[in-house]
Amino acid sequence: MTETEVAIVGAGPAGLMLANLLVRRGVPCVVVDKFDRAQILARARAGLLERRTVELLDRIGVADRLYAEGHVHTGCAFRFGGAEEYDAFFADYSAAYDDTPQYVFPQQEVVADLLASFEARGGEVRYATEAVKIRTGEEPAVECADGTVIRAAFVAGADGQHGASRASVPSGVLTEYEMQHEFRWLTLLADAPPSADTTIYAQHPDGFAGHLLRSATVTRFHLQVPFGDTVDDWPDERIWTALRTRLAAPGWTLNEGPVTGKNMLEMQSKVAEPMRYGRLFLLGDAAHIITPSGGKGMNLAIADAAELDITLSAYRRTRSESELDAYSARRLPDIWKTQEFSHALIHMMHTYPPDSPDAAFRQRLQRARLWQLRHSPSYARTFAESYIGPPLDWPRGEELP
Repeated sequence: MTETEVAIVGAGPAGLMLANLLVRRGVPCVVVDKFDRAQILARARAGLLERRTVELLDRIGVADRLYAEGHVHTGCAFRFGGAEEYDAFFADYSAAYDDTPQYVFPQQEVVADLLASFEARGGEVRYATEAVKIRTGEEPAVECADGTVIRAAFVAGADGQHGASRASVPSGVLTEYEMQHEFRWLTLLADAPPSADTTIYAQHPDGFAGHLLRSATVTRFHLQVPFGDTVDDWPDERIWTALRTRLAAPGWTLNEGPVTGKNMLEMQSKVAEPMRYGRLFLLGDAAHIITPSGGKGMNLAIADAAELDITLSAYRRTRSESELDAYSARRLPDIWKTQEFSHALIHMMHTYPPDSPDAAFRQRLQRARLWQLRHSPSYARTFAESYIGPPLDWPRGEELP
């Protein structure tokens, strides 16, 4: 039996950020994860960091590698129409939002830095220790597959939508809102240098294509594909042909290389309300799923961790249950605003099948959104604020821990 103040289930961005914030305050906590250390550090994910994420990493002293190795990102190139109606423009959303930059820094590198920082401060991570049940009664505890039981005053469930935390909330407690989007992606990583110094979104008659920065030697790509296709339907030669066609621009060359990973991605969004049951709090994918459009998943998860740190700090001062209720109430408006932005961005760049309802009309609405982004400063500012994200609101009224 282990006893601590906060048991954190999941050593991803949300769990490790919360662990770092708590250990800075001197709050005892233990992190458990079903994967071993090498597996945790090998999980390649998105890498577009919002303004508030960068500011938080900086404030807690975990931004040195981000600044040294990350890529400053100031805008997106939009290409649309295909060969017959080709048009393009660059949306400098940094300039539209007070010259505020974003950074591209792979999620696994953020995780590596958070993990190193937490362990350097004496934090405990129990690797290869799978949580199978969360006791949510008067004596909260995490039960693990190896027989370990961790008793805690609070449990932070950051172990994904299929983890023990979400599953331990009784049926009927959460209201779940979900949407299955009408588009599907083949997403892949390639050992190829980026073909541009910015993200490229291309709307083509054959479907959407995305070029996203990851590092000096690795690029992520997305391809809109028909429902029913499998990874086997997309050998590397077909992938590169589609990318060359959909991303084509005069005088521009696509850098190609070995495809190191590819999978089909169902475009799905979910939000669970509330994000708390008793002394169990849900963070990241355990509470909400968002499409990759706009690169918001990790940023929302880290924002959850920052808010939970504020919530628990306020509760320690006041012992008021209303402080615990505030966690969900404060996070949900931001989560829904971000869901709306991701949804709008999807429909700005994807191609509607000709036989889908109102396809031609919806395609024209898409062009209207692109026109506004290109020509309306107020529209561009609103887009930029959503893309770059809000300023950091932490620690909010307290001395910096």
